[in-house]
Amino acid sequence: MTQKNIETALSDLPDAPGIYLFYSRKKELIYVGKATSLRNRVRSYFAGARTPRPIEHMIHEVGCIDWRQTDSVLEAIILEANAIKKYQPKYNVDGKDDKSWNYIVMTKEEFPQVIPIRAHELKSMYEITNRTKLRKKQFAFMFGPYPGLNTKATMTLLRRLFFFSTCQKQQKSQLSKKKPCFYYQIGECLGVCTGKISSKEYTEKVIQPLRTFLRGGKKRLIKTLGTHMREASKNHDFEEAARLHDQIASLQRIQDIALLNASFVHDPLTHGTAAEYGRIEGYDISNFGSAGKVGSMVVFINGMPDKKEYRHFTIRTVKGQSDVDCLAEVIERRLKHVLTSCQTSESMASKVNCQKSTVKSQEWPLPNVFLVDGGKPQVNCVKKIFAEKQIDIPVVGIAKGPDRKKNEFVLGEKNSAFVRWVYRNKKVLIHVRDEAHRFAIAHQKIRRGRSFLLS
Repeated sequence: MTQKNIETALSDLPDAPGIYLFYSRKKELIYVGKATSLRNRVRSYFAGARTPRPIEHMIHEVGCIDWRQTDSVLEAIILEANAIKKYQPKYNVDGKDDKSWNYIVMTKEEFPQVIPIRAHELKSMYEITNRTKLRKKQFAFMFGPYPGLNTKATMTLLRRLFFFSTCQKQQKSQLSKKKPCFYYQIGECLGVCTGKISSKEYTEKVIQPLRTFLRGGKKRLIKTLGTHMREASKNHDFEEAARLHDQIASLQRIQDIALLNASFVHDPLTHGTAAEYGRIEGYDISNFGSAGKVGSMVVFINGMPDKKEYRHFTIRTVKGQSDVDCLAEVIERRLKHVLTSCQTSESMASKVNCQKSTVKSQEWPLPNVFLVDGGKPQVNCVKKIFAEKQIDIPVVGIAKGPDRKKNEFVLGEKNSAFVRWVYRNKKVLIHVRDEAHRFAIAHQKIRRGRSFLLS
């Protein structure tokens, strides 16, 4: 990585996940942050919009910027934690909220558990340890801190990647008598609950790879797993070779949309105040009976429309005239564009073809706010989809009101800081809604014109 002055950095930043590092004019690292889009996130700091005071103080100190691009959001989370732990940047440390800081720990057991723990729980634990003069280390390994971690989604993803056991503690003599857990039955556990894997094998196949990954060594880990895969194949252990092949493929194409939460939207320095949001996406449905149904997506960056990012959708699956069902289809299709375009398949041949594919991933950066033209039904529709996918991004609806003249804001979350931000930026949000409506109508007119010419 090479430190660059602000002007050069803002033009060179990639539209990709990663971490960004702010340095003072004295080359001191003062802040580390993570982003789904390095370009959008870092530019938002210098866009000239009003920002909370702690951020203003920090921005005045920034002399140069560095960044590290990652393949996934998960890796950005890990890199951010490692950098904070190693360098202790003053604006990360001074601005921290213990309640939002999390760690991932591995216990000291025959089959180590992998569990998340909050910073304040950890603090209480060590206070008790000190009072009772018990100096024994309680965890074998500890990773973090992870600011604002979406704990549930992260642990689910790590379990799918590394197959660590989530079974309750069992005596070794009871393991073989225990019914296989659900995750073993679906191939996401190596059989700790059944006694099919020894403690030594569990450490080698699960704990050590996970430790390497959490320390930021994904490339090294993939290389090691590749060596083990070839050795297993050479020894005719094709089941293990296939497992390792699938694990490598999963690591290379981590699908981590569920990890996106408010920590990628709100800056921890705001202390509960709402940061100025960079990317807002607005959605509307135009339903013209037999002429067809269309949806629109408009994008505003720092309060201004970015028309090259606009998209329209022709509704494919909805048979009736339900705008809510149409919106659900549009949101589902939009979210597919933050996943990798090359999916894992069952057959070895399709896996090889997938790896050789030169088709570019059609990825669109996720917004800081989703806005829909509509009221509670539309907002609840989007929230339901987000809940299923474990996405935590604010949703705003703007309804016309009973007299069709008043704009009524419907908020998908009741966070007081977010509510204040919404009402402070009402004009911009109404502009986004109106632009989404205009774009949907324009596309509908084009479709109707084509239908007329073909009739």
